[in-house]
Formats: sequence, structure tokens, C-alpha cells
Amino acid sequence: MITTASLLIATAGPLGRYIDLSPQIIIWCRAFIATFILGGYCLYKRYPLKRDFKIYKTSLLISGILMAIHWVTYFIALKLSNVAIAMLAVFTYPIMTVFLEPLMLKVPFQKIHLLFGGMIILGVFLLIPEFNFKDQISIGLLMGLLSALTYAIRNIMVKSKISDIQGSSVMFFQMVVVSLVLIPGLFYYPIDNIPSQIPLLLFLGIITTSLGHTIFANCFKAFSTSTASILNSIQPVFGILLALIFLNEIPQFRSIIGGSLILLTVVLEGTRKTSFIFFQKKSSPSSKIRETDIG
Repeated sequence: MITTASLLIATAGPLGRYIDLSPQIIIWCRAFIATFILGGYCLYKRYPLKRDFKIYKTSLLISGILMAIHWVTYFIALKLSNVAIAMLAVFTYPIMTVFLEPLMLKVPFQKIHLLFGGMIILGVFLLIPEFNFKDQISIGLLMGLLSALTYAIRNIMVKSKISDIQGSSVMFFQMVVVSLVLIPGLFYYPIDNIPSQIPLLLFLGIITTSLGHTIFANCFKAFSTSTASILNSIQPVFGILLALIFLNEIPQFRSIIGGSLILLTVVLEGTRKTSFIFFQKKSSPSSKIRETDIG
């Protein structure tokens, strides 16, 4: 099930690269469509949306704005570079999370994360042949890293502030915020091409976003957060393969090495965390251990 979810979510990469609209308009359409799908699902499941909004409205608003920045910068990265560089840059967010958590949640910093941080920096360095601010691929890489940063902050906020809400409800509220925040873009960026892109936009909003993220959220019933996140590391691989098949994008050997190093770091951190949680639970079955939401 988690493989299916990863495959569905990974389609965002090739779609974001292929759809002939500005990133801001694509994301507005994506969020607008997903709002109705996720809203209908939450009503069907009878989730207490009014109560959740009343209690957590500030955190939901801020996390929604962060989600908008995350998606827009991700799709800008896709437009400027390619699927491989954009997706692998975004997948640095788990390591960013472990560096941000001590600052935001006052949890102890672990020295091994310095090693993981070094591995990520090397991996990012290898993604592109030469960094140059005049090169759109380099700018795309920076946009991907900014997308990863905002996603990491959003995940920490969700974990620490609104973890009591169902995942689908959180996504619904965030889609509402994203839709509202990006409305000005409808008056600034060209929208004449929207009718011809409707099939792809519907796929992005319904299959990629609503269905993919709902399935992934349900995976936490069968797997721990850390385990699910490790398995989700296959998502960039799916995205790169889909780009190869449908867009004829062949990543450079240097990017493959850098991407492999990034994904290896993510898997090592997730495996280490999963092992720690397992032994903690085994030694103290009654204790409840919070896991980092990096998914």
C-alpha cells in the first residue's frame, strides 16, 4: 500500500514539469480540486472539522501558508531544472528536520546528525555540474532546497501543534489555505491555457494529491512513522523513472551519485530512529514515544 502511495505522490514531479501553466496557477488548481475531494472525504468520515478549526486555526493557517510555499517552490524547481534534481533536493527535508527540531522543539541534538548533514551537503553538491547563480538549473536546486526547508518546518509544526487532528483533515484545511493564498496569482499569471490542461490538473488534484496523500496517511496504521518514511524514500526513484518514460529526461551520472547519497542518508537516519524506538518500547512497553513526522 505504501508503494502505491509513493508512486501516486511521485507523479507530481513529471506533471509539474509537463503541465503548461505557471507553478502558482498549477498549485492553485491542485489545491482547489483537492479541497473538494478531501472535504468530501472528511465529511463522509464525520471528522469534527468545525471543532478542529476552532481549536487549531492559527497553526492550521501557518502550516497552510508553509505548504503553499513548499509546493510553489517545488514546482518552480521542476520548471527550472528537471525532475531528478528537484525531487532529490526536496528529499533533503528529513535531515533538515533533525537539525530544526532542537531549535524549534528544544529536543537534544545528536552528534551523528553532523555526519548525516555532511553527507547531504556532498549529495547536493553532486546534483549539478557547477553552481552558478546565472544558471537556471542552479536556481532550480535552490528552490528545491527552499521547498524542503518549508516542508520540514511545516511537518514539525503539524507534529507539535496539531498532531491530534486526522491527517486528511489537516490536508483539507491546508488545501483551503493554499487556495486562498494563491488567488492573487489568477490575476497576475496567464490562465488562458487552463481548459487544455484540465485532464492533467484533475489527475494532479484527485489522484496525486487527494488519493496519494490519503493512502500514505493510512499507512501509519500498519507502519510506524519512521518506517513509512524510510519506505517512502523510493518516491524520488519513481519520479525519475516516470520522467524518463514520459519526458525522456535522463539524469546525469553525477546527479545519480548525489541523489543516491541523499537517499542513503535518509534511509540511515530513518533506520537508526526506528531501531531506537523499537528498543525503547521493548525495554519500557508502557512508555509512549513520539516519532518525528518526516512524511
